[in-house]
Amino acid sequence: MAAKEVQLWQGDAPGSKGQTPRDIPTLTHFLAAEKINTAAAIVICPGGGYGGLAAHEGKGYAEFLQIHGINAFVLKYRLGSAGYRHPVMLGDAARALRTVRANAAAWKIDPHKIGVMGSSAGGHLASTLLTHFDAGDAASKDPIERVSSRPDLGILCYAVISMGPLTHHGSRKNLLGTAPSAELIEELSNELQVTTQTPPTFLWHTANDGAVKVENSLAFATALSKAKVPFALHVFENGRHGLGLAGKAPYKDVHPWAGDLLYWLHARKFLGESK
Repeated sequence: MAAKEVQLWQGDAPGSKGQTPRDIPTLTHFLAAEKINTAAAIVICPGGGYGGLAAHEGKGYAEFLQIHGINAFVLKYRLGSAGYRHPVMLGDAARALRTVRANAAAWKIDPHKIGVMGSSAGGHLASTLLTHFDAGDAASKDPIERVSSRPDLGILCYAVISMGPLTHHGSRKNLLGTAPSAELIEELSNELQVTTQTPPTFLWHTANDGAVKVENSLAFATALSKAKVPFALHVFENGRHGLGLAGKAPYKDVHPWAGDLLYWLHARKFLGESK
């Protein structure tokens, strides 16, 4: 089905600094064809150092998932390059997850099969939602805000995880500013925020990533292991940062991590018989 972009909020988004496109968070829908729809969905957070949004880590991933029957939703979240800081980005991601869950019936999605995916800084945003979700505000007049923002699983691609010594400094500056407090650094170092309630997570990285250290993924996986949260970790010896699928439509020749992901999604019952 054709992609459709919609605003996350009617009117100004919370904390908006204006009405330009960079001030308006959106969700672009890539709904699976009815005959192959698995009823699963993934909200995708593209990377870009919290300063931009990489299309191959948004639309590219969405088209790949859509081919395999998964409903994909690409989030255009607000950025540090436009003057935004935490918690605006988390608010956009949480709203995106709530929006998909609130509209699950209309879009033929199982509300208990909605995940979040992110690459690089988008992986940090995804890991933030995995560790900072909430149950929703039952008293809100907005029906979307009453819905839980907890993802049912996470997919982290060469993700920035930590805001501490392992961090990608450009991402941290765009997210937290030039002089974040020690408390804020700890709060957004998501390897420190994993609990037994953190959703199952798939992670992949390359060992020689020159921009985001592989130790980010290793630290998050270690925290998941300690909390006894199911996870899959794939570390490839070689590969540049920002690799993505390493292939273009129709996505028949892509990096092996994509096949590993499909295998994992099948095991998590996000793939299987069509609805």
